[in-house]
Amino acid sequence: MELSERKKQILKAVVEHYIDSAEPVGSKTISEELGVSSATIRNEFAELCELGYLEQPHTSAGRIPSPSGYRLYVNELMERRSLTPQETEGIDEALRGKLEDMGGAMTNAGQLVSSIVNYPAYSVTSGNSALTVERFELLSVDETSFIAVVMTSDKNVKSQLQGSELRFDPAHLSDLKNLLNTHFAGKSREEMSAHLMSVSDQLSPELFLVLSKTVEYASGILEEASKRDVETTGASRILKMPEYRDVDRAHELMTFLVDNKENLPVPEDGVPLKILIGPENVNEALRDTSVVVASYDIGDGMRGLVGVVGPTRMDYATVTARLSYFAESLTKMFGKGLPSPEE
Repeated sequence: MELSERKKQILKAVVEHYIDSAEPVGSKTISEELGVSSATIRNEFAELCELGYLEQPHTSAGRIPSPSGYRLYVNELMERRSLTPQETEGIDEALRGKLEDMGGAMTNAGQLVSSIVNYPAYSVTSGNSALTVERFELLSVDETSFIAVVMTSDKNVKSQLQGSELRFDPAHLSDLKNLLNTHFAGKSREEMSAHLMSVSDQLSPELFLVLSKTVEYASGILEEASKRDVETTGASRILKMPEYRDVDRAHELMTFLVDNKENLPVPEDGVPLKILIGPENVNEALRDTSVVVASYDIGDGMRGLVGVVGPTRMDYATVTARLSYFAESLTKMFGKGLPSPEE
């Protein structure tokens, strides 16, 4: 059912008053704001409740928005906020000071978002499944140990001391290194494993053991890089919100953010910004909260997400404006350097 313009005005006013006060909104408040009689507002309240856009917590209380009311507000009624020059400069300054490289971005993005919006936040880095080994090195230690050195296609270098149960001639490590760089570099984990089996009958047992340990080490590096990483921060900020004065309710959400962070929403549809309100969050622990998630491009086929978790009474206009700008700035940072104050 299409709402009348007056009903939309009333719903918008109720949502924005409730966001500001966290208290049920009475007909007198809306009457004074819109210049409509209290009796008319009460009738409209009743119809909006019947339609599922408002709720009445107690018989004598004012009204609060329902999840459907918030959804209509976000989709149609909310005025899109523009950030002030001070806000954009503050975000840019934070980026320049904290996120000087990709590693720093992954570690600090959620923390910065939480400080920018004053809600708990989380960051998600999608794994890089396209990563391969660009180069292998084998360094001799003695007849039962060697150092495997692996440089991945993103130019990261890792090394680890490997022990062998069979003695081997260190002089043969150079040939093994050439074999690795010729037949295993640039391959996926599955391809390396398949090729390992195909060369098993071409090497002595002791050299095949060295080869297999090196491939196993490299495969572990690629597997770790392909995993999704989720970090949360600012969970204690909910303690300042009226909705979480109940200790048990606050503890439940804080525990979820810390211990079950892998279950936070991670949209896969590529939408730059997504808002999930109340029951739209499929996890039971989030059914009384709203989550706003923005994505950004890291490059090399990788994307990151930053999300904000708060009560359904969240200041959606401010959160979406700041979070969108932050994500867009991260994309610029990885694509062409840090944002300048003039941008």
